[in-house]
Amino acid sequence: MIEVRHLRKEYPNATPLTDANASIRKGEVISIIGPSGTGKSTFLRCLNGLETPTSGEIYIDGINICDKSSNISKVRQKMGMVFQSFNLFSHLTVAENIMAAPVDLLGWSRQEAYDAAIKLLKTVGLAEKARNYPDELSGGQKQRIAIVRALAMQPEILLFDEPTSALDPTMVGEVLTVIRNLAREGLTMIIVTHEMKFARDVSTRVFYMDQGVIYEEGTPEEIFDHPQKGPTRIFVKRLRTFHREIRSRDFDFVAMANDIEEFTMRQSLKAAKMLKFQQIFEELCVLVLLPALPESGFLLEFEAACSENGEDCEVTICWEGERYNPLTHGDELSVKLATARTRSAEYEHENGKNFVRITF
Repeated sequence: MIEVRHLRKEYPNATPLTDANASIRKGEVISIIGPSGTGKSTFLRCLNGLETPTSGEIYIDGINICDKSSNISKVRQKMGMVFQSFNLFSHLTVAENIMAAPVDLLGWSRQEAYDAAIKLLKTVGLAEKARNYPDELSGGQKQRIAIVRALAMQPEILLFDEPTSALDPTMVGEVLTVIRNLAREGLTMIIVTHEMKFARDVSTRVFYMDQGVIYEEGTPEEIFDHPQKGPTRIFVKRLRTFHREIRSRDFDFVAMANDIEEFTMRQSLKAAKMLKFQQIFEELCVLVLLPALPESGFLLEFEAACSENGEDCEVTICWEGERYNPLTHGDELSVKLATARTRSAEYEHENGKNFVRITF
């Protein structure tokens, strides 16, 4: 359905796409992952004509949309796109936002478009919001409306550009549920996402993009469990780890606690696992270790990690200095809270470094 050959996109001071190639069949769900700035969003915007490639070819149902003689407007009607920032018209109601394109581009009557809008809104649980304005909705609701607006054009291909990146973590789930349901209906979908568990669950194939190319592709199992290329392996491993350095007793405790929470959210961990990461950080790092370290000139490293399914979790805490075992010499209550309901808690001192490893 989609064939991309040697796609390149240059800007005056950057080249996000250098040589991207891909073949996508009808009904496939493709997730595109990779580091920031490697051309993922540019790739999508080239597919639907929002960006003009510097060179290369893009075939949609056999039509080269890079050929200036092709009717790109007709081809684009086959594609819907959902952006990070919703892009809803604030002066129109929810129903009017959804109705606009079918009325203007497909020639539907307002009643036909309204009936279709209500039907679609019911599928995402928002029919009661039809007469509301976008400013009256939560971020998750706005994104669901943006998805419905794209579906109203009855597209054959749906493109998602990081559809959850602008959302509060508590709202991510409701949007991902809607996309999961669409995947079951056989729509061809291409999703740029940083939600790795979602990419694994919903995709038929995963593209790993790096350095402006589709560096590796395969089934979710192949990419996440058995990546063949070094950059893919490094990226996938980093997705499951969280590493921070503390160099002062006056570090931003709140920001780091929030970062830990976001990490556990991205991994879709159960509430008990999320709480345990926070407890180890707060009780062991903040209340036990920091007071025992020098007032300045120290480096305390905190690393959290989890398995792909979120069942196996580990925290490693490391610092230089003389032997000091916080598990036996720290405040008894803090140590009990940090190590409760864990599988193991071990301390070792090696080459002038202290290590605490806790698994749960």
